[in-house]
Amino acid sequence: MLLTVNAVFGVVLGVLLVVAAVVAAVTHLGRGREILTAGVRAAAQLAAVSLVIGWVVGRLPLLLAFVLLMYAVAVRTAGRRITPNGTWWWAGAPIAAGVFPVVGALLLTGLVPLKGIALIPVAGILIGGALTATVLAGRRALDELHTRHGEVEAGQALGLLDRDARMEVARAPAADALLPGLDQTRTVGLVTLPGAFVGMLLGGASPLLAGAVQLFVLVGLMAVQVVAVAVALELVARGRLHRDGPGGRRGGA
Repeated sequence: MLLTVNAVFGVVLGVLLVVAAVVAAVTHLGRGREILTAGVRAAAQLAAVSLVIGWVVGRLPLLLAFVLLMYAVAVRTAGRRITPNGTWWWAGAPIAAGVFPVVGALLLTGLVPLKGIALIPVAGILIGGALTATVLAGRRALDELHTRHGEVEAGQALGLLDRDARMEVARAPAADALLPGLDQTRTVGLVTLPGAFVGMLLGGASPLLAGAVQLFVLVGLMAVQVVAVAVALELVARGRLHRDGPGGRRGGA
């Protein structure tokens, strides 16, 4: 066992969470309360999910409903991170476009069985990766359009379509959303030993099998994230996912 879950475990977790929040407050990062809230929510949600997973493992309808719930929460979280207005629900498109084809292919080929003990972790990893990529791509693209809305207007004045003018400005910043996944993949085994690898080893699998599973997860994540970033960028360029004001759809950019 990697960790002993006892009173000391709880105390250490609490201390680490408070330290993170205090450092954020002292350095004026402005996320102290969010850090505390996120930590408490994580504890409550993991406790609940641990119970739920054991209940849905053998029930296919509940299993699929749980995966859809994960997707719905991811859409809401990503959308509200990107924009406060009513276009947030468009965040569901990049997440779905990245995750569902990959999960479907894994199920059809038999690489992942239609069982809760296998499907839920794989779907969760892929949905989480798509969520992160969508948030980063959407925020970076919209921030850049706001900052450089003059360049967008100049492109429109030269005859570019609205979509093309936005794309010229937003493409490179949105592509930066791929950097965390790329760096994780390039340095795996040298800098970090990700969760899938460690979990397989702790479960008794051979290092070779654990490495194969981790490689599968990383490559699948890259595929999911590339699609999610591409779709998020397209939605921003077409004005479907936007913010109000300069650089937003209503701002003329």
